[in-house]
Amino acid sequence: MAGLGGAGAFGLQLAAAGSAAGATANDYKALVCIYLYGGNDANNMVLATDTDSWTRYFSARNQGEDPIALMPVGTAAVPVGQVSSVTGRTSSLGRPEALGGVLPVTPRTTQAIPAGTVSSNRTFALHPAMGQAKALFDAGRLAILANVGTLIEPTSKAQYAAKSVKLPASLFSHNDQQSTWQAGAAEGARLGWGGQMGDLLASMNGQNTIFTSITTSGTAIFLAGNSIVQYPLSGGNEPALKVTGASASSLYGSKTAPAALKAIITDTTSTSDLANDHGLIAARSVGAASVINTAFTQPVVTAIPAPPVYTNPAKGSVETNSVAVQLRTVARMIATGPTFGLKRQVFFVNGGSFDDHDNQNVAQANSLAKLAQALAYFDSALADIGGSDMRGNVTTFTASDFSRTFNTNGDGTDHAWGGHHLIMGGAVRGGDIYGQFPTVGMELSGFSNPDMSGGSFIPTTSVDQYAATLGSWFGVDSTNLNTIFPNLRNFSKQNLGFV
Repeated sequence: MAGLGGAGAFGLQLAAAGSAAGATANDYKALVCIYLYGGNDANNMVLATDTDSWTRYFSARNQGEDPIALMPVGTAAVPVGQVSSVTGRTSSLGRPEALGGVLPVTPRTTQAIPAGTVSSNRTFALHPAMGQAKALFDAGRLAILANVGTLIEPTSKAQYAAKSVKLPASLFSHNDQQSTWQAGAAEGARLGWGGQMGDLLASMNGQNTIFTSITTSGTAIFLAGNSIVQYPLSGGNEPALKVTGASASSLYGSKTAPAALKAIITDTTSTSDLANDHGLIAARSVGAASVINTAFTQPVVTAIPAPPVYTNPAKGSVETNSVAVQLRTVARMIATGPTFGLKRQVFFVNGGSFDDHDNQNVAQANSLAKLAQALAYFDSALADIGGSDMRGNVTTFTASDFSRTFNTNGDGTDHAWGGHHLIMGGAVRGGDIYGQFPTVGMELSGFSNPDMSGGSFIPTTSVDQYAATLGSWFGVDSTNLNTIFPNLRNFSKQNLGFV
């Protein structure tokens, strides 16, 4: 296991480490995946607001016992307890009337008008709880990728209906689509595309390959590689395994027990190969934990501020942002990376639960507020890592099981397919929408939506194209990209150009 020796070598460098993280920043790159578990309703995160699109959107979603249609651009927030002139409903925390109108964004490139849309110019907006994401978009450091989803080959509505093309296994299944997004195959897949990219580029990290693949939220198939083993750090920065005589002075009331426990779990002299393998892995983890604990005391790391609290729009209360806390851990790890010779790192962050079958108004408003604030905090933290701006070295992107149905189920939405995603970073060609934003509207008498089936958008961009574009920026060559993503060759455009 190279990681154990790597931990020791990494540790020896600590004494000589300075605070200039930018010393090797020019050839350092990190990919940060924020996974929105449960399926984010992207139809309420990024919206087409031209008259034709908005009319159909509002008609489809302003229904049910708790309608989920957001308020038009320019609509003032209605004080809680008062009645909205737009909906005729009483305003309450977290619901559209209290949030105010959606936030307009103007893409740098004019979007093509899709079939079935009569507007001469498409306009767009973000959810009203995402003001900080709008600021990033307007500043050119955040991009939107429209209507992306799991695909094996380009698929039209007619082909989907006729089943005349190959389709991903178990569409609309949480577990299977999480696995397909992260690993290219349904549940049971062994290798994730983040981990495979780590395999290919880990040699750039010298002896310190153990820190190539980092998760802040437990193991994820996204980070599983052939040789790279994902290393877990908690959102509060502590390594997942921390057993050392120095930092654990007592165990069950005994001052000698911590050292004894460490000796037991790291023993590699057993007659059992399984026990020895376990001891080797534990020793590697304990050694790495010691290194991380020491590294995180360096000035370049301690200078990274804690994320500010945020206001939960559904409660009006000030709370800690769990996504931002994880991203602080990522920033702290990035701060140590270039200093100690790390050139490539892949991170996985839990973006929270977006499984909003019910109570979507208040649940998603809070989740999107957390996401927007976390992105803004991370962008700010990366802007000054030991005096260096690392934003151009880090690309952060969202992923999710799927989007949600365009129509409401009364107070939420159900499993669907294609949705929109966010990409942030200094290298990102931000302030723009990539891919084709679909025709908006449910199938009604006299209107057939060419991009939708049963309330689900059929993706026009594949996860493989999305991931390959990120991988190309990360340094993976086209031959290896086609190996990691065997379906990539089915798509004429393999690089989407957003980074």
